[in-house]
Amino acid sequence: MAMKCDNCLKGIMYGHNVSHSKRRTNRTFKPNIQKKSIVVNGRSMRVKLCTNCIKLLRKKELDAKKMLEIRTQEIVPSIGN
Repeated sequence: MAMKCDNCLKGIMYGHNVSHSKRRTNRTFKPNIQKKSIVVNGRSMRVKLCTNCIKLLRKKELDAKKMLEIRTQEIVPSIGN
């Protein structure tokens, strides 16, 4: 299963564990991805969302269609540049 949010595309990041002696060992930072059923255009869809996106849906009371429109508005201008 891909560890990537279907909405904001948040994914795995890499970094280091740093001990008291400053010895660095590799580690991964994984996003908190949850499977969530949302309604888009009257149809129920099962998507993988990070907890920040789930919180946004609940807090702003956005329906999924508007949330996807907001995401495409943010992505489309960056493709043109």
